[in-house]
Amino acid sequence: MKETINIILAGPRGKMGSEALKLIERTENFQLVGCIDRKHDGKNIKDIDNTSELDAPIYTNSNEAFERLNADVLIELTNPEVGFEHTKQALLNNIRPVVGTSGFSEDQLGELKELSNKQQTGIIIAPNFAIGAVLMMKFSQMAAKYFNNVEIIEKHHDKKLDAPSGTAVKTAQMIKQVRESINQGHPDEKETIEGARGAEFDGFRIHSMRLPGLIAHQEVVFGQSGQTLTIKHDSMDRESFMSGVHFAVEQIIDMDEYVYGLENLME
Repeated sequence: MKETINIILAGPRGKMGSEALKLIERTENFQLVGCIDRKHDGKNIKDIDNTSELDAPIYTNSNEAFERLNADVLIELTNPEVGFEHTKQALLNNIRPVVGTSGFSEDQLGELKELSNKQQTGIIIAPNFAIGAVLMMKFSQMAAKYFNNVEIIEKHHDKKLDAPSGTAVKTAQMIKQVRESINQGHPDEKETIEGARGAEFDGFRIHSMRLPGLIAHQEVVFGQSGQTLTIKHDSMDRESFMSGVHFAVEQIIDMDEYVYGLENLME
């Protein structure tokens, strides 16, 4: 493992970004070399975050940041539109992205995988960085071998842009890998209000809730004759995601391939 890991952080003013700043500051071998932000070009991160002791310039032009800074890793915590461009640019500059931005399309994920392979530069895209959430997904996949009937209920804060969440989509994909495909519910089922049954995925349903006061929560509910099984995870604070970010940054230094989901790095 590299002794000091030089990091560019995209999205330092966001709620996840502010937690990432704290993570970098308290981690001995993490070094912040720059930030990408849509404001405050030319300022120092200390100019906009009085609580931080970190000393790093802010760039509004991400290409300029990648070309000028000696960075090993990009931590990308913005939004799907600019996050995709940041991630591509990082790969083209042989900087390894750790991406917590959700909402990328299948075509975008495929493009990033192809670019990672071409550049031989590692990338980790994690729909959820909370270790407990990753375990929830793994446990749900285990259960789906024995319970065909399942629904996913995900709950997030009302500022979240994408629905379903990346975590819910990833969970559904993992379940699909092992579940016998069936169309659940009554064959003559009818929604009297459109959307009442949620989004359909491989014959089962995903429900998205958006409310102030929530952070990130998911239940995977399995049903079988005479019994139900619920696997649930709650993040009450965004600090819960930082253990996974830390893990991903340390793992990616020795990687040259594309990885989608932290579960692929956990034994």
